[in-house]
Order: sequence, then structure tokens, then C-alpha cells
Amino acid sequence: TSVKLQFACGCGSHSWGLGVCFPAGVCSLFGNSTLLYVSYKKRHLLKPAEFFIINLAISDMGLTLSLYPMAITSSFYHRWLYGKTVCYIYAFCGMLFGICSLTTLTLLSMVCFVKVCYPLYGNRFNSVHGRLLIACAWAYALLFACSPLAHWGEYGPEPYGTACCIDWRLSNQHTKARSYTMALFIFCYILPCCVIVASYTSILVTVRASRKTMEQHASRQTHMSNIQTIIVKLSVAVCIGFFAAWSPYAVVSMWAAFGHIENIPPLAFAMPAMFAKSSTIYNPVIYLMLRPNFRKVMYRDLGTLRRAFLKGCRCSQGPSKCRSKPISSHSQELCQTGPQVPGQLPDQCPPWPVSQFDWISGFTKSLSCAALCSFKLPTQ
Repeated sequence: TSVKLQFACGCGSHSWGLGVCFPAGVCSLFGNSTLLYVSYKKRHLLKPAEFFIINLAISDMGLTLSLYPMAITSSFYHRWLYGKTVCYIYAFCGMLFGICSLTTLTLLSMVCFVKVCYPLYGNRFNSVHGRLLIACAWAYALLFACSPLAHWGEYGPEPYGTACCIDWRLSNQHTKARSYTMALFIFCYILPCCVIVASYTSILVTVRASRKTMEQHASRQTHMSNIQTIIVKLSVAVCIGFFAAWSPYAVVSMWAAFGHIENIPPLAFAMPAMFAKSSTIYNPVIYLMLRPNFRKVMYRDLGTLRRAFLKGCRCSQGPSKCRSKPISSHSQELCQTGPQVPGQLPDQCPPWPVSQFDWISGFTKSLSCAALCSFKLPTQ
């Protein structure tokens, strides 16, 4: 049997799927792939707390790959294309990966809190603890994702007709389904919000208190100031990102469960869903751009990647364009160790062998040579 849905979003044009979902999916895929690649490159230097960042990228990547393709094609045709069974799978994946992401963010905030505010205990945190907490995050997400399959709540089409999630109409009409929505609201929004805000608030208070100690050690002042700036930026960015992603969905879910659902426009369901999916975009941005160790590896490898593509573009224009310039000893050192200022690698650094780029062969085929030649690294 198939689920027959009507597109009732009020934005029923190709621009909704292609103008919002497609760019968001591409950005999410690129950002999380980059984060996973950088993590792989520095895998021997990873700290146990950074396992959570990798798990966050994995869950965000899973959400991107399982939801965006079907959402884009269904939006293009203004109806759900894939039948009832796939609708359930789609909703299950969205619930599983979404809850795993927010649970991972919550656990990461707790670990950061312990390491910053109680370093005596935080220094005991090791890879075994990290893996155990990550397993707990997946088990927690699996519990809530499987509940509708056991008929505590139900999966069904979204009111705007091109995606699937919780059956909001059922939660409005039946007490059992409403209790599931309430459980989601409390344990997957209110509780994580309280933990994240409390953790990062305590971190900021501890950082502010440490300034007095920092002033007594003038030689370490600049280094400590940089660390504090990073901590503050990460704390604020994570909190803002979490609230921006999940607050609209939480509000609409309560509105659907306890309000007059017939008065809720389909767009009110569509926009919160996009906000929730947008977390897969800025989560990697937060951790790539605000963590110096991740950022350094990213700039170094993207610089090498860019030079390899530029040489390929020059070679495609003729053999005379393909000659390599002599490399100075200073440039060679920068090529090997990375730049002091991100984005300022010398142009004559030799590219990596083509064989080392097999992992992106499929991606590069879809890009034009002109776009690759015009790519520039961001500067600070």
C-alpha cells in the first residue's frame, strides 16, 4: 500500500525543494564529510572528548543521507513518492539521527563541564568512557525512535505532504500518542536544554573566575586569553545553535498535541522541520572553525587539495600550463608543516599524487574545472 499525500505547504513550487533542501543537503554533506576527514587525518591525536564531535558528524551525515534525497525529490513533485513503508523508515531515521545528535551535544556539554570545572575528575576521562557514553547516546535515541513502531505514538506523513515524522493528528486526538509527544518534549528538549545551558553557564563562570589567576602569571596571559576566547565562542555557538534548531519544532509539537491542529498552517510544520535539519549544517561549522586543532588540519589539507586541482586545470589547458615552478626551501617547509596564518600557503607547493584523491573522485566529477580554479581558502 502507498501513502497518498497532498502537497499543502503554501510554498508549493520547485523552489522549496531545490531552493532550500538541496543547498542545505549539499552544505551538510560537505561540512560533515570535511569534519570526518579532518578527524581521520588527526585520528592518532584525538582526545576522548573529541569522539563526541565525530559521533555528531556521523549522526548528522546519517540524517543528511537518509532524509534529504527523498525530501528533495518529493518536494519537486509536490507529494510523497515512496509509499507507506519507506515513510516509516524515513521517519524512523529522522528520529534516530536527530535525537542522537542532540543527545551527543548534551553529553559533550557535560564532559566539557567536568573537564573545565572539575579538572581532577575530568583528567580521568578516557576513550573507554567516551565510547560508553556514545553507545548510551545511540541507545537513548533508539528507544524513542522505536517507540512509534511499538505503537506508543505513530509515524505518519507531515501535514505539508512531502515528508514523514510523528503523526501529529493522532497525538492531538489520542492520549497515548499525546503522552509520547510529551515524553519527547521533556526528555529530548527540556532536559537537554537544561543540561546544556547549565553546563556552559558553569564553564563561562569558571573561565571568568580564572582571569584573576591569569593576571598573576603575566607570561601566560596571552595563551590563557586565547583559550578563554575559544571556550566562550564554543559555548555561545553551541547554545544558540541548539535552541535555533530544536525550539521551533518543540513549540509546534506542543501546539499540535494540545491546540487546534486544524488551525495550524502546513508551513508551520515545514519551517521547524527545516530548522531542525539545519543543525547538520552548522554543527560542523562550529567545531571546524572554532577549534584551532581541527581548523589547522582543514586549512592545510584544503590548501593542498586546491593546488592539486589547479594543476589539473592548467594541465587540461595544454602541456605548457602544466609545468611546476621551482620550490624554495621556505615554501617547501610550509608545504610540509602548514602555514602560520591559515589560507596563506605558497602557490608553488607540490600537489599530492592523484591516487590520494580517490576518495573524492565521485565528487570532483560533478564539479566544473572553472569552479575548482576559482576556489579560495577563507582567511582569518
